[in-house]
Amino acid sequence: MIRNKCLIKKDDKIKIIAGKDNGKIGKVLKVIKKDKRVLVEKANLVKRHVKPSAQNRQGGIVEGESPISWSNVMLMCGKCVSPARIKMKSLEDGKKVRVCVKCNEIIDS
Repeated sequence: MIRNKCLIKKDDKIKIIAGKDNGKIGKVLKVIKKDKRVLVEKANLVKRHVKPSAQNRQGGIVEGESPISWSNVMLMCGKCVSPARIKMKSLEDGKKVRVCVKCNEIIDS
């Protein structure tokens, strides 16, 4: 079954588990739900050639982040300090929270 929901949110600390940046830890800058991708700080860096314009008078080669598939990242748990699978859990007051499967600790954003 394919799940379209992403349990990773902006400003989460994640670890990249696949690809050229395997093993890097970074912060999520943006979640692109339509394409099932996340933009991670200082990961998957690409160089783009930019023409001179009003904002960028010089032009040249600009380096920036490129999105990564969210299946290639795992959320870092604060208590066990390792990447862990996460699940959703309902509290008594009806609020849903993310929980680490490994240590049952609530992961706050």
